[in-house]
Amino acid sequence: MKIGIDMMGGDFAPLEAVLGLQHFLSTGSKNTTLFCIGDEEQVKPLLALHAIDETKVVTVHAPQVIEMHEHPTKALKEKQQSSIAVGFYMLATGKIDAFISAGNTGAMLVGAMYSIKAIEGVLRPTISTVVPKLNGGTGLLLDVGLNADCKPENLNQFAILGSLYAKEILGITDPKVGLLNVGEEEGKGNLLAQATYPLLKENSRINFIGNVEGRDVLMDKADVIVCEGFTGNILLKMAESLYDIAKSRNLHQDSYMSRFHYENYGGTPVLGVNKPVIIGHGISNGTAFSNMIALAEKMVASNICREMVESFKETSTVDELSS
Repeated sequence: MKIGIDMMGGDFAPLEAVLGLQHFLSTGSKNTTLFCIGDEEQVKPLLALHAIDETKVVTVHAPQVIEMHEHPTKALKEKQQSSIAVGFYMLATGKIDAFISAGNTGAMLVGAMYSIKAIEGVLRPTISTVVPKLNGGTGLLLDVGLNADCKPENLNQFAILGSLYAKEILGITDPKVGLLNVGEEEGKGNLLAQATYPLLKENSRINFIGNVEGRDVLMDKADVIVCEGFTGNILLKMAESLYDIAKSRNLHQDSYMSRFHYENYGGTPVLGVNKPVIIGHGISNGTAFSNMIALAEKMVASNICREMVESFKETSTVDELSS
């Protein structure tokens, strides 16, 4: 297994990326080679300083960096020797099996769409966030910012993608899917919610349980909750603030509140593209990088992207037969 890491992405690169490699390798992973993509003059001395096992890593020189403030499309076009551009080239050409970065989010999304492309049949890829449930379980919320405006068909596809991810990565056997709404009753909500409900209800590929409200998000009512990215991003940012509030009040060691810390999850995968791409928080530390690598390893091992490809092939076949 070959996983590429953008060593130059993030506010604390490349040091925290190297510390992430160190932590990950200390867990004893035996079948993964890590491709460190970045400026060799900065990366190699840190790898040596932190005694990174040379047999487990390959350094790939990428002298340019796409900064956080740069326009994604323009930067990818003009900086083809950047760590993000080189990473996507390697992913698209099969030199690595997955690619992670805590760098420019827009560049990561553009790179995913134009290098490895969306799965055939997927109208829009999506990004999700893991939801820590009060009962100790884990759920999924999507979209959380990639698609601020959506059509009902988009939310219907997010439900399929989220269900597959919940099964293969979160280990939930038959994930319950809920539509985020302002009430539980069918017919509630804005035009998008009202038009989405019947699509989800008729979708035989998911276990749809109806509408869920904001108060249900952290409970066990649904395992996968779908909404458009505008609402999802607001919920995500509010959830992130819960950990900051808990920390300020010295409550962050609580077994539940500690689960809101972003570093526990590392990053979020782009769902609906042909190969694993994981985007990390700009302030990612070593623990977050380590967890991103572990998630990439799990996604490659589970072959979830292939599962998604096959699922949408089947969906297209059903649509053709019914038309």
